[in-house]
Amino acid sequence: MAAKDDRIRYQDGTIIGNLEDKANTSNPIAKAMVAGFDRSLESLLDNSKPRNIHEVGCGEGRLSEALQARFSCPVRGTELSHELVTALQAKNLPGVTIVEKNIYDLNPAEDAADVVVCCEVLEHVPDYERAIKALKSLGARQYVLSVPREPLWCALNMARGKYWSSLGNTPGHLNHWSAFTFTRFLKKHGFVIDEIKRPLPWTMVRGSFKP
Repeated sequence: MAAKDDRIRYQDGTIIGNLEDKANTSNPIAKAMVAGFDRSLESLLDNSKPRNIHEVGCGEGRLSEALQARFSCPVRGTELSHELVTALQAKNLPGVTIVEKNIYDLNPAEDAADVVVCCEVLEHVPDYERAIKALKSLGARQYVLSVPREPLWCALNMARGKYWSSLGNTPGHLNHWSAFTFTRFLKKHGFVIDEIKRPLPWTMVRGSFKP
């Protein structure tokens, strides 16, 4: 029997937060990967020139805080986890508004933004078709979306001795896409890709939905 992982936290049966502390990792390889992710995200958003940003699934708030500092614009972060939202609201991050909300409950009246960022979320949701439709309903001028790139993600986990019992699948990852299958999924929903980046081991796209 696999040992219990005390880092795993649940809300309504869904794993919340990140198992790896991306902001404070001491592993040089992991640090390089996170830095590559951040550079790609910043580059895509530089090209988007956001007037305001909504980060859907903001987790511990690392990206929301960094994006507000970089672009000096209002940032709204929505997150499923009551625990994470409470902790973030207590920080009173300048220029960042944190709201507890499920991705399925997004609506334009409350959640519309010039640019919507949704990174490392879609692999977690039980109904990704419903989730992408909720994102589309916001009618943002630009979107930046990312997911782990499979099967590379699982292979790298196994190479570092992680999650062997699940063939390298990170706990909570319900959905899996290669770069090709992710872009095909988005195009099926009318998403027009303006730019794509592949920071190891993710797929990240910038674009918009057809009206």
